[in-house]
Amino acid sequence: MGSYSAPVNAAAVLRHRLANEADIIVCPGVYDGLTARIALHAGFDALYMTGSGTALSRLGAPDIGLATLNDMRENASLIASLDPSVPLIADADTGYGGPLMVGRTVAQYIQAGVAGLHLEDQVANKRCGHLRNKELAPEQEYVSRIRAAVNMRAQLGSDIVIIARTDALQSLGFEAALDRLKKAIAVGADLAFLEGIKTKEEAERVCRELHPVPVLYNMVQGGVSPRLTVAEAKAIGFRVIIYPSIATRAAFLAITESMTMLKAQGDYLDETGKIGPTAVYNVCGLKAAMDFDKAAGSNTYDDGV
Repeated sequence: MGSYSAPVNAAAVLRHRLANEADIIVCPGVYDGLTARIALHAGFDALYMTGSGTALSRLGAPDIGLATLNDMRENASLIASLDPSVPLIADADTGYGGPLMVGRTVAQYIQAGVAGLHLEDQVANKRCGHLRNKELAPEQEYVSRIRAAVNMRAQLGSDIVIIARTDALQSLGFEAALDRLKKAIAVGADLAFLEGIKTKEEAERVCRELHPVPVLYNMVQGGVSPRLTVAEAKAIGFRVIIYPSIATRAAFLAITESMTMLKAQGDYLDETGKIGPTAVYNVCGLKAAMDFDKAAGSNTYDDGV
């Protein structure tokens, strides 16, 4: 059950925050309702729907281009609905086809309540940005993807933020990657995303070269990019920092440990204390649901749960 608040234009909220150069938007990566609820409960005011986490959780598959538009849009819709006032930035991969399909992707993400989406310049048979041997689409094709997204946004009168991502740094080098971002910005992209930054010098340079256009930093623990704190990223000049693997990594480690213990010992000892169903349900909106039910005149939960 989602939020009971009145509809909010989260895309406009995101756009307003991007206009404030003193602000840095911190987005933990979430991939389902539970991880989104945990992030919201922790107090985050923006979220990022990770494509990798979506592929892993919905398909049980690696991030190698298997997730479809339907997989991604359905997941984004669920996450965005939990608190429509909190901007959700979502991975939109390559847009899932040519210009017409990119336009359809943007339209469906808008309908899903997504505040911002990023489109990349890999071929359709793409892979995670922190893997090796990525194959790029021609520059003209990439720019047409961004233009199609911008045109659909205008056609629908939406505020959705279009984020141009390039994976060209790995194979073509910094100058070529920067040139691709500049061309994407020229056709209407709002935010730049240089994937696979390898050094702090590259991080500083992309922010400097593209200013005043805001730039996003992808903080993948164990990936190819240097580890930056929020304060460090802000000092360099980044306006958005995403942590796509924060929930998938934590879940993988914790669940692996629990399953291994149960299999080996025939028992599972919760070292963190007694966390029963109610504690989890409280994070996931139990009180709001009970209050809503009571306001409608029901006495179902008068004696609690």
